[in-house]
Amino acid sequence: MSLSVNQEQKTYWRLGAATWGVLVLTLLLAIWSYYGGLANLVERWNAEEEYNHGYFLPLVTLVFLWQRGAILKTLDLPPSWHGPVLVVTALLMLTIGELSAIYLLIHYSFVLLLMGLSLAVLGWSGTRYTFVPIGILVFAIPIPYFLEATVTSKLQLISSTLGVALIRLFSVPVFREGNLIDLGVFKLEVIEACSGLTYLYPLLGFGCICAYLYAGSPWKRALLIFSTLPIAILLNSFRIGMIGILVKYFGGDQARGFLHDFEGFAVFMVCVAILFAEMWGLTLVGRDRRPFGEVFGLKFEADTAAGKAETRFRRPPKPLIICALSVAVSASLIPSLNARTEVRPSRSYFSSFARTIGEWRSHPGTLDEATLKTLGLTDYLLSDFSNAAGESVNFYVAYYESQRKGVSPHSPAVCLPGGGWQIMDFQRKTFSSLAHKENIFEFNRVVINKGKSKQLVYYWFEERGRILADEYTVKWYLFRDALLDNRTDGALVRVTTPIIDGEADEVADNRLTDFISGVLPILPEFVPH
Repeated sequence: MSLSVNQEQKTYWRLGAATWGVLVLTLLLAIWSYYGGLANLVERWNAEEEYNHGYFLPLVTLVFLWQRGAILKTLDLPPSWHGPVLVVTALLMLTIGELSAIYLLIHYSFVLLLMGLSLAVLGWSGTRYTFVPIGILVFAIPIPYFLEATVTSKLQLISSTLGVALIRLFSVPVFREGNLIDLGVFKLEVIEACSGLTYLYPLLGFGCICAYLYAGSPWKRALLIFSTLPIAILLNSFRIGMIGILVKYFGGDQARGFLHDFEGFAVFMVCVAILFAEMWGLTLVGRDRRPFGEVFGLKFEADTAAGKAETRFRRPPKPLIICALSVAVSASLIPSLNARTEVRPSRSYFSSFARTIGEWRSHPGTLDEATLKTLGLTDYLLSDFSNAAGESVNFYVAYYESQRKGVSPHSPAVCLPGGGWQIMDFQRKTFSSLAHKENIFEFNRVVINKGKSKQLVYYWFEERGRILADEYTVKWYLFRDALLDNRTDGALVRVTTPIIDGEADEVADNRLTDFISGVLPILPEFVPH
């Protein structure tokens, strides 16, 4: 990418020592204010493979800003008072984020604060050169957990379906049930880590960087960015398919250990190579057909203007001083917000849950370690209940003592398709019981089918005394209660019963209604109101 720097400028602008001092001090105070949120960000980069690229992006931002330095020094850039407005807005978001422990607000507000500082120093004329370098930092921020769970679930199913299609092209007998690929002797499960998000999110960020460095038409740049989605999905599906074929002929070691991880790295490098091939191909179409080396690259202009023009130093702009004072006030107040201790109400553990509820007898079950790690819950109950008539009900409650770090219940509407279940009917209903007329609430009623098996599922969310069915309403009250009551505990409640051949759905509804009527009076001891 070439930068046109006018060497005949009469004035050559530099930031004065005082301006640098105020700017650096403001940034240090901002880092102090944002320390908790930034530390959480680094933890996510370390712990989650799909965000490992986060370490790389701040360096990219610094390099791009340095690249823009030559042209910024030739421009007389009046500061903008919109800078302090953005900075104060960012600090308000930080305060709300700290009070509610919604790290997403904290992370995005830090990027907004950097934009505000750019406006306060360089104004709109200069920020047009820094907007993309700073904006790239957005791709270092993890997406919200509930959105990540939804996207991951859909990507798992797509990757499983396409991977199985590839396996069948090689005449390998295979059967797919949700995210489970059955090869006969071996069975492969496409877990969340293999969904393709590990490729998609870093590749999307890399695609934006490539588009920034690509001096082609706007439509070519847009195509580069949007093409990262199909590239990531198709290559991840190809990886799954090839692992299935290798497992069939060479054994299960192909799906684990170093070889599995190396295959993942190799596939990502192929994705990058395809992006470069796409950029080269785009130079052959359209009106702009300059050589690839001319339209793509990071080029630095020689900084020779100083010898040909008067050098002037920018004094600290008033908008920057206002920003510095605002950040200083924030830095003095935020630590007191971090000192708040979250309210975690006392409760009984599910290990002491009743083994008998009316005519229903419990047969407790457990979740495996991998599932527990994925869910991140505090306590849970998983039990099959049966009565003398041979009817059965599965009862599952996932309790979260704190949802401050974004960990929250996984919606059955997202998880069920991954287990091979097809949602046949989804309705929102109102529960009412003659025995407990005060227990009237909305819940989700789902009829699911897998092969010859059919089940009826009721589920809802218990959120600090509220029984809610809508996930977005749950998120609103989570934010509200974290902010005002300093509580974020909550639970998912799911009740399931099989619908046997010839049985009307209404019979299964009555069975669940009877069971839930017996459970509701007991539940508050384990899921506090």
